[in-house]
Formats: sequence, C-alpha cells, structure tokens
Amino acid sequence: MSRPLRFCMVTTFYPPFNFGGDGIFVQRLSNELASRGHQVDVVHCVDTYRLLSLDLARHSYQDHPNVTVHGLRSPFGPLSPLVNHQLGSALLKRRQLRALLDRDYDVIHFHNTSLIGGPEVLGYGRAVKLYTIHEYWLVCSTHILFKNNREPCTRRSCLLCPLTYRRPPQLWRARGVVKRALGGVDAFISPDRFSPEMHRKMGLDLPFVYLPHFVPPAAEAARPAPEFEAELRSRPYFLFVGRLEKLKGLQQILPIFRRYPRAELRIAGRGGYERRLRRLAADAPNIHFMGFRSGAELQALYREAVAVVVPSLNYEVAPPLVAMEGFAQGTPALVQDLGSMPEVINDSGGGFIFGDEPSLIEAMDQLLADRALRDQLGASGLEACQTRWSPEEHMRGYFEIIERLRGRTRTEPA
Repeated sequence: MSRPLRFCMVTTFYPPFNFGGDGIFVQRLSNELASRGHQVDVVHCVDTYRLLSLDLARHSYQDHPNVTVHGLRSPFGPLSPLVNHQLGSALLKRRQLRALLDRDYDVIHFHNTSLIGGPEVLGYGRAVKLYTIHEYWLVCSTHILFKNNREPCTRRSCLLCPLTYRRPPQLWRARGVVKRALGGVDAFISPDRFSPEMHRKMGLDLPFVYLPHFVPPAAEAARPAPEFEAELRSRPYFLFVGRLEKLKGLQQILPIFRRYPRAELRIAGRGGYERRLRRLAADAPNIHFMGFRSGAELQALYREAVAVVVPSLNYEVAPPLVAMEGFAQGTPALVQDLGSMPEVINDSGGGFIFGDEPSLIEAMDQLLADRALRDQLGASGLEACQTRWSPEEHMRGYFEIIERLRGRTRTEPA
C-alpha cells in the first residue's frame, strides 16, 4: 500500500460483546491492520448482545491505538435488534449507522451484519465494499443451516424451522431483499472452499474469493498457577473448547468418554445447552466442565491436551478456529467429517478426521499410544499456522483483493 488506508468493520458482535469466533476474527483483523499503520473503525451492536446474554461482558480485551470502537446503543434498547430482525431494516439505528459509514473510508468491510442493520446497511457508505461470510445468514434466517435444531439442512423449510428456535419467520426474505442489497458489495470473502457451494445450492451465486482466516502467533502469556499446570499433566486428556450448544455436538461424544477410561475430556466454555450436557456427564469421573477460560489457562489447556476434539453437527463456515488455536500450541485436532471442517486437517496434516464413534476411538487410541505421532501431527499443524494461516499470508491476499477492486477489476468466483 502506498499510504495508510481507512477501514470500517461493520459487525453485530465484537469483544467483549461477542459469543463466538466471528467477533474474535474481526478483532484480530482490525488489530492486524492497525499494527501495520492503517486506521480502523469498528461498528458493532451492544443492544444485540444485551438482548441475547445476561453476561455483563466483564472480560477485557486490548485494541491497538489505531482501532476506534463504536458500540451502538439505541434508546429503545433490545427493541432495536428485534425490529431489525423482523423488518430486515436498520430503522432504530439508521441515523447512527449513516453518520458513521458516510465518513471518508477507503474500505468498508461487512461481517455478521444480521442485527446491526440487516441487508439495508450494505447500501450505506461509499468505498470498496467487502463482505466476509462467517455464517449462513445470507441464505438462512437461523444463520446455521441446522434444520429444526436436529440435523444439517439440505432442503429448506424456512417458515417452520425458525419456530424450533423460538424465533418468528423473517417474511421480508421472501421479497428478494437480500439479493438486491448484495448488488452494492464488491467482493465476498469465504474462509473455506465448502461454504460458497452451499450458498449456491441455496440459490445465492456470488463472486466469492477464497481467503482463509489467520491465527496470530501464540502470545507470551503469563504462566498459569503451577498447581493448575501440574493438575493438567496428572492424566492425559482430550479438549473441547467452544459454546455449549446442541449444534456443537458435545452430547455425541460424552457417552463415548463415559466408556473410555484411558483419558479424560476437559470442556472449556459456557452456553445454553450446558445443563443438559452436565446431566449427560453426571457421575463420569473423567469428564470435567471447566467453564470460561481465557489467557494463560486456555493456552495451557491447548498445550497439554492430547488433541482438540471438534464434533460439530452443522455446516461450519470456516475451518474450526479452536483447531487452529490448538495447532498454534503444537496440539493436533480430531474433527468431524462434515462441511468445511475436514479442510483444516487436509490442508495441514495436523490430525485426524472422524465420521463415527469407531473412527474417533481409533484416532484417540493412536494418539494415546504413540506420543511421537501426536507430536508429529501437532508440529504439522503448527507449521500450517506459521505459513498457510499466518497474518502475513492473510494480509497479502487481503490487500490483493482490495487493490484489484480499487482498480475496478472484479474478483473472479472461487
């Protein structure tokens, strides 16, 4: 870049007001750009987080001085995202959003915009416009293509399915609002190869460009308490990290560990399905719920694990971030053979793909029996993080997209 650029990131969630990997990635991208001399504004919706969570967002996150965060609040509070959900409109935050996005930006980068303005916000501002898909909101009102909260969606039933999640249908979707709004976006970034095809199957053929997410080098965190690390080393364990929700599939592997005395399962995370999961794990001495962990303790959990287990039951957008974070600590991953998830193993050689209970147990047995194999797979994952998924590689591809668009050359489909 010949000069520093001005970026605006538009997203519903941003730390500490976030639940999953999309907000974490937006923060990492914003700070990576800022560390390279660019100015970054982040626009997100505090009202939506307040609507969906009783947590007061006490956890602290540090942003680079070049990052300015605008956490939008409406006088109408939770009513604002509810109106947004039902009308597909930024009605109660329109004035705030227009005032921010009409600034002199070089690039406006939309992420999860579902409840900060819906499709309407994509028309705001005058700049190169990018949209990264972090979920399936463009084609699915529940965002996750997990039909009736039971199985991956392969055939739409969009009036009944939202009711399973206690959400009213979004009737505005039937009017083609999304497709019309997308006409002003210059390029759609997909962090995996699978999701563009799913969007096409659901009737949305867009100019996708493939650009995988990146993982920052493992930060030097303060060591956790010595007794915490000692306790982790007392017995071999496999690790699950993530939101405790049905679609994450943890309920599928809890019965396996109840019958698997060779190792423990440690679970880091909280969520709405936690009570049900705790009942499934009741009285199992080798299953441990560890709640929310951050910083040094989470790094130690990754580092000391035999492997990270990713049993998700829905079509994830992007290879699982938790697997990549395990790789950054030299720890392999075991991932479900579904959607984009196998890409993280196929591209790195950093673990195993399982499709059923026997194949998962076989992979766990191999890793427990052969420490050298475990370390070799973890080293392959770490190498992929340092090359294929490094910040430098991501920034190279990211600015190639921007330069082509600033030259008014459209991106080619992935």
